Amino acid sequence: MTELSGAHADLLATVPEPTDFTVETADVDYRQDGSALRGYLARPSAGANGVGVLIVHDWFGVADTAIMRAQMLARLGYVAFAADIFGADTRPTPEQAPEVAGSFYGDPDLTRARAAAGLEQLLAQPGVDRHRVVVIGYCFGGFVALELARTGADVAGTVTFHGSLKSDRPQEARNIRGKVLVLTGSNDPIVPDEEIADFVAAMRDGQVADWQVHLYSGVQHAFTVPGSNHPPAVYDATADRRSWAALLDFLGEFD
Repeated sequence: MTELSGAHADLLATVPEPTDFTVETADVDYRQDGSALRGYLARPSAGANGVGVLIVHDWFGVADTAIMRAQMLARLGYVAFAADIFGADTRPTPEQAPEVAGSFYGDPDLTRARAAAGLEQLLAQPGVDRHRVVVIGYCFGGFVALELARTGADVAGTVTFHGSLKSDRPQEARNIRGKVLVLTGSNDPIVPDEEIADFVAAMRDGQVADWQVHLYSGVQHAFTVPGSNHPPAVYDATADRRSWAALLDFLGEFD
């Protein structure tokens, strides 16, 4: 199992280790249209509840935050797969991350294809009920999760944590097939009020059947990322705890 340290290890410890099974983890190499990708799988050794969770990473790639969340979910009985959007050899530094993520923001077709490839990997895992799959994304990954939903992907739900809600194809909200949960901060300049309003309008216009927006007061960007303390990216323990509880409540609808 990948060892986490510091704030990530402390947050992982808030989900107790199970007593009746262990958590199995592995790097998973796969390809999308010839490009090498490397995701991360965490799953219970026994007693998986059938719900699969596809995790889409932030702009640092399949790194500590995505790995931590996968392990947290596996401890609760979920099969979790952190998809790789950037590529097997791309794990950006803070200086590189804006440019790397920007290239995918600007190429939604490639972004959607990479997300779909990750979904295929999750669906291939034993114990995953293909009708009970939820896609979650953090920051950049929230944008990706919603783009995947807009393709009409057969997923039961989509959850975004402080992710961009913009799309150059907002009318494709009509293709969304599952439930949607948006968790964002009221003081996040990356996801300003007008972007939230445009998203809500697109969901209404697209007649999406089941969607929610949770707005956390006074909270900035990256509020679930432990150790973030460079505005506008600021960890907020209360918003993290509440948004995690909201995710678990959402997942519980599919148990």
